[in-house]
Amino acid sequence: MHRPAQRVGRAPRLTRILVSAAAVPVALAAAGCSSDSDSGSGSSADNAAQKGTAATSSASPSTSADAVKPAAYATLPAPCSVFSKKTLGELVPKGLKSAKSGKSDDAKDRSSCSWNSLDNKGVKGSQFRWLNVSLLRFDSDATRGEGNQLAQTYYDKQVKDAQTVTGATGARSEPVSGIGDASTAVRYGLKKKEGSFKQQTVVTRVENVVITLDYNGAGLAGDKAPSADDLTKAAEKAAKEAVAAVASANQDGSRATTAPSQSASPSKSASPSKSASPSASASSKPSASASATKKN
Repeated sequence: MHRPAQRVGRAPRLTRILVSAAAVPVALAAAGCSSDSDSGSGSSADNAAQKGTAATSSASPSTSADAVKPAAYATLPAPCSVFSKKTLGELVPKGLKSAKSGKSDDAKDRSSCSWNSLDNKGVKGSQFRWLNVSLLRFDSDATRGEGNQLAQTYYDKQVKDAQTVTGATGARSEPVSGIGDASTAVRYGLKKKEGSFKQQTVVTRVENVVITLDYNGAGLAGDKAPSADDLTKAAEKAAKEAVAAVASANQDGSRATTAPSQSASPSKSASPSKSASPSASASSKPSASASATKKN
């Protein structure tokens, strides 16, 4: 009679055991979710840090790419002092004191000087020589580029201009080794009413400076024409001396070490000297020699 009562008494205990057993998986599941959440949070932080580092490193090259190397030379030599007295005596023997400086509003960026020589031999004729040197310096610019590159562009233009002079005959050009970073000699003949002139143009680039040397000669009033080979050799020698003068002018610490200029005007720095024009050198100066011959 008492067995049913015993079953009823055991039922709550069994219920408590079942409830406790069911709670274990729930707790484990909760712990698992918590663990996954922490792990995911750490991974996201690492990824963010890596992305930040990558962004910083990728930004660095672009910053350094904007930097422009400063120009090597910061000034130019006095143009009429570029050549030694000995060199002038060989190229313009009767014109040592005839130096004439070209006009320039900024002598450290561009300058020029010319000499002329007339050796009058009376009834035997006369020998005429004309020498001109033009120097143009380019600053590095954050927008336009490095001084050397700008100088090379201008150098190429000067060579092309010398090769395409109107009225030139027998034109020929060739690279010259051992003068600056790049050098080209162009020579040709020009016939004028005063006589036949032989023109030599040597264009040279040394770092961020371009040197254009014009040298022409003629035998006037029946005198024999000079040798083109001799004139070219003399012009190349003078060009080499001009390169040395540029380097010497910057040996006192005036080599450019400051930040590249950002305000340099392309038209200002790239405008060539009028006296550097081969056609001008072979046309205007000979007329002066002819009048000098007539006076004698």
